[in-house]
Amino acid sequence: MLPNCTEQQRQAAEYGRVLAEGGVDSEPQLIIAGAGTGKTNTLAQRAAFLVLNGVDPARILLMTFSRRAATELANRAQRIVHSRLKDAEMSGEKQGEKVPANATGDQSVIAAKAGTDATASALDSLADGLNWMGTFHSIANRLLRQHATSIGLEPDFSIMDRSDSADLMDVMRHQLGFTGMEKRFPKKATCVDIYSRCVNSQEPLPEVLERDFPWCGDWAEELKELFKAYTQAKQRQLSLDYDDLLLYWYLLAGEEAIAQKIRGLFDHILVDEYQDTNRLQAGIIQRLFPDGRGVTVVGDDAQSIYAFRAADVDNILSFPEQFSPHAKVFPLSENFRSNQPILDLSNAILKESREGYKNFLHSSKQVAHKPRLVSVEDAETQSRYIVEQVLKAREEGIDLKRQAVLFRSGHHSDHLEVELRRHDIPYVKHGGLKFLESAHVKDALCVLRWADNPKHRISGFRVLKLLPGVGPKVAEKILDHLEQHDFDFSSLRSYKSAVMDHDTWYSLVTLLHAIHHDLIEWSDQMRQVSLWFQPVLESNYDNPYSRNGDIEQLAQISQQAPCRERFLSELILDPPSKSGALCDDSHKDDDFLILSTVHSAKGQEWHHVYLLNVADGNFPNEYAANDPVALEEERRLFYVALTRAQQHLHLIQPLKYWVPEQQRFGGKHVYGAKSRFLTKPVLATLEEMPFPDNRLTEADKAAGEKVLKDIKKQVMGMWD
Repeated sequence: MLPNCTEQQRQAAEYGRVLAEGGVDSEPQLIIAGAGTGKTNTLAQRAAFLVLNGVDPARILLMTFSRRAATELANRAQRIVHSRLKDAEMSGEKQGEKVPANATGDQSVIAAKAGTDATASALDSLADGLNWMGTFHSIANRLLRQHATSIGLEPDFSIMDRSDSADLMDVMRHQLGFTGMEKRFPKKATCVDIYSRCVNSQEPLPEVLERDFPWCGDWAEELKELFKAYTQAKQRQLSLDYDDLLLYWYLLAGEEAIAQKIRGLFDHILVDEYQDTNRLQAGIIQRLFPDGRGVTVVGDDAQSIYAFRAADVDNILSFPEQFSPHAKVFPLSENFRSNQPILDLSNAILKESREGYKNFLHSSKQVAHKPRLVSVEDAETQSRYIVEQVLKAREEGIDLKRQAVLFRSGHHSDHLEVELRRHDIPYVKHGGLKFLESAHVKDALCVLRWADNPKHRISGFRVLKLLPGVGPKVAEKILDHLEQHDFDFSSLRSYKSAVMDHDTWYSLVTLLHAIHHDLIEWSDQMRQVSLWFQPVLESNYDNPYSRNGDIEQLAQISQQAPCRERFLSELILDPPSKSGALCDDSHKDDDFLILSTVHSAKGQEWHHVYLLNVADGNFPNEYAANDPVALEEERRLFYVALTRAQQHLHLIQPLKYWVPEQQRFGGKHVYGAKSRFLTKPVLATLEEMPFPDNRLTEADKAAGEKVLKDIKKQVMGMWD
């Protein structure tokens, strides 16, 4: 039996028939892992169980939504395997012993082949053995490069990040004349959002516009023309955007000859956070594993909150039917995070949802206090309450880092941030700029990306505009010159222009040519880019000294990748966060309060949680009011917020709140109605209180009753 897991977790982890010759034969299984029920541990236990019973780690495909999550899963599985092998050795179990065909998880700790050098080596280095692990996009990138020529791609394609996509979309908008229309045409970011939604949801453009972008409905034909031009431009530039990685993998899996090759690589597939998959991702799994054999997916429909990214909760809800009649569902309901009163509240919310598995959670942590529903007058009072409670908890030994303020939308914390600064309380607000979103980092990276792919005009355009005297027109002429000379960087030396006659230009051409032809070792390429970029940085940016530190960090990160392609791909597919995104105040102390949107808080937990603006129009969001599907997602988002709390949960209900100008009411105060999620059964799980706390003490009540009795006596005395 696997160690350190509950009976529910064990049943899910050990599902399947252990084969005498080694390996596990299992039907498709769905693990409904409620919030705080040990999802990561269960998935790691599953991976360990497979390896312990003879499954080659290299034949396990493990997909998560971040590389860090995949690495953590692999490391946990490795520790479990090593622990079990050590226990087996100490208890006298012999490696290499024949395992009976009807062996169970208890009896088959080590499969018959475990005594061989190859298998022992795989077990000793499980984290390395699970070499098919990562995000959907990173696995797609790897497979597409292997099979690129089979579907008309070049293996050395470039990957465009979101801002590249927006820039290229903008170029196409301009070329097609859509920027000079009498009516306002959608901006580049909106166009990218519409395109992305169509690709990931696999829905026709008119349907996407009608449901998600109704204000763009009049532009359907123009958008179709724009997206066609955008796609053609990517093909000319040997580039795929983020959405193309999934789209091409989905199409690749639809080619039966290629699908069989990919299918033959894997015996088992483990998928984390299945509730967050879109139709493309679910379609990839179904095409590669049509009968579901060997498929294990883990998720929680109650935490499906990313519809704005085209995540489709129906993927997890319909899993049993998709793989009927053999699919097995395992619920995990024992919560290790929150106390029972918090779970009573979250269960009450879950009970009122219109759909789902209704996986009600329970905990052994019993306490007397209920979550609070605090009524406040306005945003100022709300902020004052939070400051008071945060400091009170800190004095009781709860560090600021163990407390979090959550909110539905980013602007909800504006007033609170002012109040925190006024009280000198350091904080970090989640969702700041990521490392690659910094302009100077992107500029330096574009030098390497252009050298890698001379056809990548967006990168070339950005690099050229850094040079003195180069504007958009000159940059376009240089890029046209390069194309006319078969994208040979050395041809740029013959480009004649007075503004280009300087050392910075000539050294750039030499650098691009040397990197493209690998005349510089990969280990030194990013360092050479940073050396060229340093004077350019000083002439184009304020505060170049601190910015140069980011470029040096980029060069250090490059040393972790075995080649240029891997570095450029992984930097986009799983970008690092920038440490400078922390609020400046947080550097005053090692301890700081957490501020976060609910979306960014998913997967996290804190001792104390304060949820802002629990009122209709904020929670749920006003735009979901008349949309049953959107309202259900708002309910799930509310559920996610509640289940972040371990011990204390404060829901704060303002009687009025400020709505900024960009929202439909304009910039003004509006009176907040009670959230429709706070029904009578839900309120029964809460302690309602006003702030400031004007509730009477027992002494006040006794004194009041005496006064009332005296007044009644005097009134009655009028008629004696």
